[in-house]
Amino acid sequence: MRKVWKKQIKDFLNLMEEAHNEIEKEVEKRNGAMVQELLGQCQEGAIRIGDLIESSEEGETKTIELLEEYCELVYTVHQSMLEGGHPKGGKFCKDLKVVLKRVQERIDSLKIRIEAVFLPYKAAMWDSLESVWKEAEADPDCDAYVVPIPYYDKKPDGSFGEKHDESGLYPEYVPIVKYDAYDFAFHKPDIIFIHNPYDGGNYVTSVHPFFYSSNLKKYTDCLVYIPYFIKDEMVFENLQETKKIEDYCMVPGVVNADKVIVQSREMKKVYIDILTGYTGRNTFDYWERKIAGLGSPKLEKVRNTSKKDICIPAQWAGIMKKRSGKVVLYNTHLNLLMERNYKYFIPKLRETLDYFKSRDDILLLWRPHPLSLAAAESMNPCAADIYRSIVKAYREEGWGIYDDTPDLGRAIALSDAYYGSISSVLTLYKETGKPILIHKIDIAEEKYGDDLCNHRVDRGGRIMW
Repeated sequence: MRKVWKKQIKDFLNLMEEAHNEIEKEVEKRNGAMVQELLGQCQEGAIRIGDLIESSEEGETKTIELLEEYCELVYTVHQSMLEGGHPKGGKFCKDLKVVLKRVQERIDSLKIRIEAVFLPYKAAMWDSLESVWKEAEADPDCDAYVVPIPYYDKKPDGSFGEKHDESGLYPEYVPIVKYDAYDFAFHKPDIIFIHNPYDGGNYVTSVHPFFYSSNLKKYTDCLVYIPYFIKDEMVFENLQETKKIEDYCMVPGVVNADKVIVQSREMKKVYIDILTGYTGRNTFDYWERKIAGLGSPKLEKVRNTSKKDICIPAQWAGIMKKRSGKVVLYNTHLNLLMERNYKYFIPKLRETLDYFKSRDDILLLWRPHPLSLAAAESMNPCAADIYRSIVKAYREEGWGIYDDTPDLGRAIALSDAYYGSISSVLTLYKETGKPILIHKIDIAEEKYGDDLCNHRVDRGGRIMW
């Protein structure tokens, strides 16, 4: 039985026990009207308990039978009083207490079940929750629900644009509950897991406001935030680099969550240092209890996925037959399409695609950040059309793989080397031990300056594989 429902039943039982004591007093006073009113309240309590048990404990017939016996006793006394009689000696009260005691014992014997709800919004970010969900799903004393939540692209003025529901993009082994079919007020889940911490503060997207962390707190006693990203911890030896993570710490999800699970003990220290810097050193114990450096499910996913575990789409397989050799995962971050970067990134992107197109012995697997186009449309619309046309041409030419699926683990397992942005994907890729090469658009900036967009960069000085 759910803890929240067991508590409700216990509260009803305590009220009914108090009513029994009052009934005995009113019997002595021969106050028939009050006795009848209290009996009515007791019967209503028994009915409410029965409803809770039937909705949560299918097959718990013994308790239902005891409640029916209790209601029959109440009804008999109540009817007798309506017909002009008056209970004497309070014997019926003792009978009610005996039955109620047996109900209490049955409720005490029911095992507590935990209900955990996982609220991913981007299917591509499901790997940040998946291993935790698998543990919950495997626990016989836990009911785990995966409820993908809708999100909206944001327009340049910050208003909501197109609505997205990615419920159909999750792996087949993940049972999905539609967001409008799960009643949070009724279920009152014991734990809610989220991976989006921004509430309304993201400039690119927003989950539906109902699912802001500030609102979800109303429906659970334990809101858990697990970041959808991981960070390279080597850079935290540099104070300037450590400062860059402040934006990830000072977000509503971290503030509103009851527990924050980060990728390592070292990352926990970084979070605590940053947060206590803002809230005062006297809050150290609070953040120490709240933040747990238990590891990232994303890392577990990479470590546990190999080539033999993945299913290659037919379209990919067709392209792979045409090109033998090594597979290079090309990862581009959405920040490259921001106004400051895109005029250098676009020529770099064209140059990179041209180069890999010319290499028959290498297969390019391009996997951009899943929100790249949405970010461009929201924050740098002039880049969106150019970027969209490049993607369209790449996909139509069919010489390389374009991966816009939710499964990052497959791309990492399938590839033999990494090229591209410094991002959480790079940090994950390091776990594989495979070769890594980072592209730097600032080299192009130094070489061509602000006129770079007017040039097609030649192949001199390119990274050669």
